[in-house]
Amino acid sequence: MNDKVKLVLASGSPRRLALLNQAGIEPDHLMPAEIDETPERGELPRKLALRLAQQKGELVALRAREAGIKAVVVSADTVVAVGRRILPKPEIQDEADYCLRLLSGRAHRVFTGLCVVSPRGRSRTRLVETRLRFRRLSGDDITSYLACGEWRGKAGGYAIQGIAGSFVVKITGSYTSVVGLPLAETIALLHGEGYPVRDGWDTRAA
Repeated sequence: MNDKVKLVLASGSPRRLALLNQAGIEPDHLMPAEIDETPERGELPRKLALRLAQQKGELVALRAREAGIKAVVVSADTVVAVGRRILPKPEIQDEADYCLRLLSGRAHRVFTGLCVVSPRGRSRTRLVETRLRFRRLSGDDITSYLACGEWRGKAGGYAIQGIAGSFVVKITGSYTSVVGLPLAETIALLHGEGYPVRDGWDTRAA
């Protein structure tokens, strides 16, 4: 077995991969974790985000060990909430329409749970909370956004890095966390595990 520690991203999300690349990091493997993301009865948004991130990380870490891969695993899960109400990750327009109408003209919170699992199986987690406010959306705004399909599978029915960025009038906290992976916290956890986070920096264009 190669003794070099690999980096595994426990996600198939192109957004999370792009964020790691932005930080000069190229994962050695992408291993999406398929788990049941249904909230437990009475589960609060922050607890859900942390639980799912940790479950994903530990599942993929086990798969990596079984495959003989010595790896640090990064996993994350993002939850959008209005108060204690957890919004879905819509796959149908009716769900996305519900999310957009609920978010229109009001504040909400985005919680991203982050987990880094060491090669020895130790899990370290962080929870990042970001507060946002949407402008009031017109019926035409919602209809046109639904038609573009950008909302599909996104927490809260929107993607801030796309068209929906024009809906946001205020953000307090981490933008990259809303996209799906809080970079500052990810780099800090990886550095804490001894992963060489700066190795790729000298290959970046000035």
